[in-house]
Amino acid sequence: MNDHYYSADPQSSHRYAPAEYVYRGAALRFLTDAGVFSRGEVDFGTDVLLNALPEEIAGRVLDLGCGWGAVGVSVGKRYPDCRIVMTDVNARAAALAAENARANGVKAETVIGDGLENVTGAFDYILTNPPIRAGKQVIYALFAACAKRLTEKGKMYLVIRKQQGAESAVRYLKTLFGAVDTVDRSGGFHVICCQEAKENDV
Repeated sequence: MNDHYYSADPQSSHRYAPAEYVYRGAALRFLTDAGVFSRGEVDFGTDVLLNALPEEIAGRVLDLGCGWGAVGVSVGKRYPDCRIVMTDVNARAAALAAENARANGVKAETVIGDGLENVTGAFDYILTNPPIRAGKQVIYALFAACAKRLTEKGKMYLVIRKQQGAESAVRYLKTLFGAVDTVDRSGGFHVICCQEAKENDV
């Protein structure tokens, strides 16, 4: 079995599992499955990312590499005026994300595609727990694409483990953005905020 959570069409047998999560006072219930990142629970890195976000979020928000929708649905539930877009290369993940948005009363657009290929327009926030196991070349290409899809004051927040290259990622991100700040460090994970894209051609 060569499935990864970033496989486009996982072949593993379905093994559905519920997950519960409370985000800033909003109680959420999710359906997860085999062949999708973090079956059965919100993983620690995603939790760190969500809790490092600003207290107020508004505008158009992209959950990049959304998996079963933990980030996009949580933000959409807590900040219902946001316009949420979720995308994942994994068709099984995207289907779960769409269902989890509906189940939690969150309005969201869900897109299947590699990176931003089927995502249109610019965003005020891009939020991602990037697929580190896909390799540095893949995730750095994602970061470069994101830099071109932010609004003028838009921000990208990402989480990455120190031992999986957080410090080298910061060095690369500084070639794309004028401001790159590590806003939280918890349990070996770094949350990095990037803004002032150097080549914002939206």
